Amino acid sequence: MIRAIVVDDEPIARGSIRALLNRDPDIEVVAECGSGAEALTAIRAQKPELAFLDIEMPECDGFDVLELLGTDAPPAIVFVTAYDAYAIRAFEAEALDYLLKPFDDERFARTLERAKRHIAKPRPMAHAATTLVVKNAGKVVFVPLADVDWIESADYYSRLHVGSKTHLLRRSMADLERELDPSVFCRVHRSAIVRLDRVSRLETNESGEYEAVLADGTRLPISRRHRPTLLGKTIAN
Repeated sequence: MIRAIVVDDEPIARGSIRALLNRDPDIEVVAECGSGAEALTAIRAQKPELAFLDIEMPECDGFDVLELLGTDAPPAIVFVTAYDAYAIRAFEAEALDYLLKPFDDERFARTLERAKRHIAKPRPMAHAATTLVVKNAGKVVFVPLADVDWIESADYYSRLHVGSKTHLLRRSMADLERELDPSVFCRVHRSAIVRLDRVSRLETNESGEYEAVLADGTRLPISRRHRPTLLGKTIAN
C-alpha cells in the first residue's frame, strides 16, 4: 500500500481527491489536512509516500510546507491549484506533477500512475550535507557547514551561528539533525546542535548541570538525554 495525504484548505477539494484515491486499492489515505501547519505535523507523524498539496493556503502555503519539511518531504509531491502561475516554481521545487483545477478523472489517473511508478523506483542513498542554502529577502546565501559553530531552534526555523553572524534557515532542527554528519555535529539540547570541534570543554553550572563551552565562550546547556552521546563523541574526538 502507498500511504497518501491530501492537503487543501477547501473541504470539497479534499473530498474530491480522497474519493478518487479511494478507487485505487494500492492507495491508503492516512490524513487529510486543511492547512499547511496541519500538513507539517501529519507528514512528520505519518510519513506518507505521496502528498497532494494545495499551493494557496493562509499563513503557510504549499511551497512553505515543502521547504520546512526538507528531507521529511514525501518522495512524490503533486501540487494541486486553480492557478497556472505557479507551474515553473512547482517544478523547480522538484514536484512530481502539477494538477490544475478543475481536472477530470483521466488526468488524475495519469498523475496517480506516474506517482506509483516514481515511488516504486529504488531511492539513492543519502549523503551528509556540506552546505546549507539560506533564502532571505530575495537573496540566496550558501553557508558551508564547516563554518557553522552551532545551530539554535527558532520555532519552525533554525538559526545558524557562524562566527559573529547568524542566518535564519527555514528548516526544523529535527530535519537538520537527520541530514548532518553525526561524527561532526551533535544535538546537545532540544534547542541546540553543536559542531564538535567548536567545543573547548564541558563545565557544570551553579545548578550542577553540564554546559558545553565553545571556543568563542558561548555556553550551551546539555540536557540529560543528550549528555551521554556528547560525552562519547567528545572523548572519541
